[in-house]
Amino acid sequence: MSTLRIAVTQPDASPDPHRNGEVTRRLMRTAAAQGARLVLFPEGHLSGYAKEQVHDFADTDWPTVRAETQAVADLAAELGVWVVLGSAHPLTPPHRPHNSVYVISDTGQVVDRYDKRFCSATETLHFYTPGTEPTVFEVDGYRFGIAVCVEINFLEVFSEYAALGVDCLLLPTYPVDAIFRTKAQALAAINNYWVAVCSVAQTHHLVPSELFGPDGTSLAAASAGEEIVLADLDRTDPEFHIALDLARPWRSSALDGSFYRGHHVRDPRSSDRTAL
Repeated sequence: MSTLRIAVTQPDASPDPHRNGEVTRRLMRTAAAQGARLVLFPEGHLSGYAKEQVHDFADTDWPTVRAETQAVADLAAELGVWVVLGSAHPLTPPHRPHNSVYVISDTGQVVDRYDKRFCSATETLHFYTPGTEPTVFEVDGYRFGIAVCVEINFLEVFSEYAALGVDCLLLPTYPVDAIFRTKAQALAAINNYWVAVCSVAQTHHLVPSELFGPDGTSLAAASAGEEIVLADLDRTDPEFHIALDLARPWRSSALDGSFYRGHHVRDPRSSDRTAL
C-alpha cells in the first residue's frame, strides 16, 4: 500500500481500567469505520498513569487491566486494525511495573511492547521500572518506532529511530508543558519522519493530539475534549519530496561521514587553525 491511515486518539484520562477499556474499544470502532489501520492511545491510558491517576500501583486491579487489554486485542482482530496502547505492565513482585506501550496486531496478538526507557526521576524512584530497548514494528510496509512523553528531551532516542529506518515515530504522552509540542514538531523536521503525538483531553490546552509530517508540517490536530485525529502517511506525496527523498538520505550520509569522504583535503591552511 502506498498510503496508511492512522488514528491518533485524545481520550479523557481515568484511573478506572474498566472504563478505559470501554473508551478504548469505542474509539477503535470509530477509527476503523473511518479507514484507520492503526489506532494510537496515550501514555498509561488503559491502567491509568502514575501519578496523575494512580497514586500506588499496589491498589491497581491487575486482573481487570489484563481482561480489558485482552478485550481490546480481541476487538483489534474483529476490526482488522492495529492498536498501540499505553498501559502499565506488571512485573514479578516486588518489582515495579514498566510504563509500557503494547503493540497489538490486526490479528489480535500482542506482537511487541515498548517499555519507557528514560523514565522521569519521580517515575523511576516511586512508580516504574525503566525499560532497555527500542521497539520497531511494521504495518503495511511502513515502519513505526515508539517513544514515550519525557523521552522527547533525549535526542538520542529520536536519532536512534531514524537510524533504524522508521517512517513514523509514535509518541504517547501525558504532557506537563506547552513546549512539548514545539519539540515534537522540530524533531519531525530534523529526523524527516512523521511524528504522532497522542495526548489526553485534560491536557489539550498544553499539547493536543497531533500528527506532524516529515517536514514538520502540522497535518491534523485535535480540538478540546475527546477526539480522534486521522491522517494518511504517504511516502509518495510530492509535498514531502524534499524531506524524504533528499534531506533524509543526505543527512544520514552526512552524519556517518560517507558524504564528505573524498572531499576532505590536506592543506596547511586548513590544518593550521591559527592562520589568517
